[in-house]
Amino acid sequence: MRAAAICAGLSHPAGRSGSGGKSAVSVTVQFYPDRPVGAHTARGGEYRAGAGRCTHRTTNTLGETMATTELTAQTLGSTITDNDIVLVDFWAEWCGPCKRFGPIFEQSSEVNPGVVHAKVDTEAEQELAAELQITSIPTLMAFREGILVFRQPGALPAPALAQVVEAVKGLDMDEVRAKIAEQAAQS
Repeated sequence: MRAAAICAGLSHPAGRSGSGGKSAVSVTVQFYPDRPVGAHTARGGEYRAGAGRCTHRTTNTLGETMATTELTAQTLGSTITDNDIVLVDFWAEWCGPCKRFGPIFEQSSEVNPGVVHAKVDTEAEQELAAELQITSIPTLMAFREGILVFRQPGALPAPALAQVVEAVKGLDMDEVRAKIAEQAAQS
């Protein structure tokens, strides 16, 4: 499967200071023909329920308690392909902005139980982070139907994260796939 990205450009009031005004989300499609989604799964890793370490608690759409899962190179690909919407926070324990973003990400998991919220510890998963070209943390990636639709380094404020989630939920995936096919044909 080829990777496609819908890069949402967030315009924050007064830059990233968070003062006054509203945030806006604009969406454009970019196609990366040389970046297959889930390429790391070629190492033979397979997803097993509960294989990740649990870091936070939330509820799913049935009201059952579940955890925000910590993903590894072995579980990332299957998690992305087995779920409709997956948000992945790439973080490290020593990272101050990651620690500030953590509670915002956790709150999002509580407000959006139908969206899988997962974390990748870049210190424990250095090879995976390098493969995905994570050069700044925290970095947030969002996948919809197995397609990378958002990638943003930096700690997003809660309203911006909420807008990203709503934008991802609202995507017309037939339109996204059509744009990906169009861009692939032009390559």
